[in-house]
Amino acid sequence: MDVKLWNFVLDNLEAAGVIGGYVSISIIGVYLITYVSRGKFSENNQIGPSWSHPIMGALLGIIPGCGATIVVSAMYKNQKISFGGLLATFIATLGEGSFVLLGASDEASVAANFKVFLIVNLVGASVAIVFGYLVDMIGINIQSPEIPEKIVEKSHHSSNRTTLAQVMIEYIGFYLMLTFSAFLLPGSILALWGGSTGYDDLSVWVASLFTLFSMSYYLVYRFKYKGHDCSHDNTVKETLLHAVLDISTVIVYVFIGLLSANYIIDILVGPETFDVWMTSSAFVVVVIAAIIGATPGCGGMISVAVAFITIPNFPIAALIAASIATSGDGIFPLVVSNKKAALIVTALGFIIALVVGYTILILGIEI
Repeated sequence: MDVKLWNFVLDNLEAAGVIGGYVSISIIGVYLITYVSRGKFSENNQIGPSWSHPIMGALLGIIPGCGATIVVSAMYKNQKISFGGLLATFIATLGEGSFVLLGASDEASVAANFKVFLIVNLVGASVAIVFGYLVDMIGINIQSPEIPEKIVEKSHHSSNRTTLAQVMIEYIGFYLMLTFSAFLLPGSILALWGGSTGYDDLSVWVASLFTLFSMSYYLVYRFKYKGHDCSHDNTVKETLLHAVLDISTVIVYVFIGLLSANYIIDILVGPETFDVWMTSSAFVVVVIAAIIGATPGCGGMISVAVAFITIPNFPIAALIAASIATSGDGIFPLVVSNKKAALIVTALGFIIALVVGYTILILGIEI
């Protein structure tokens, strides 16, 4: 493999692992909260009254990172939240782009970018609630296709036979995934304010290994593991098993998304051309930012957020358009469970992003 191409792959492995560190915090945290509240959030009941879903979705969406969008995708699949709530979450989220704005390293940038972070989230949440209620009033609801439940032998756990795949998923792989997440936790938190753990070089390799191992874990689960349906299990470990599977799934798709987006931007288009696009007419930048933001995963939003903090006079309208258009990593589990809903959410988000972005631009609002 060519050295440059090899370095390109390594960089994306590392980036996906670093994002995985943030994703782990969100997913594990939300799953544990769900576990503690399992009596209120039973599988057969919606969460709260239907009228509250767009508000609830918007509030979940503004949580930094992609954990909330991933969980809401699962909630929608299980009919716990309305389509308006789902759309509101995806409109409101900044995905991992949140951490770009929150991660400035000098005092002046921290204050300025935190102000931008609050403004973008306020606009995104407001727009999310309005359009969330609108689609619920219209009655849009794209049901997930019925998936027949797997018939599982009752003797699965009582059997003395333990497969290699089971050991990988339920024991060795499970604890390794949690270990990777725990190791990256301090760095993920400190990086928000430009801090350092003191072992950054080691973290680079751990992040890359986290991505590689996540791919292995996902493939084994997808094609070899014959475990039982533990949706009714009430143990902490079973809850964390679901969380670890979601983490591995997200990291796999994040890596694919980053690899694709960065290949297009860095190799096919070229960084110089990309910078020219980002400094062209503000009306052009808004639509370009919305298109980039609408690409699956967080790579596009991260690119636009970086452009905002590095390119002088980058229009806030373009940043807001990208934030509304992005679906974060929650789009990946939604594609798996309901491709039609994923397509409609992405299309609606993109259209709304253009409307809001150009409205802000026409009104001349700047920071």
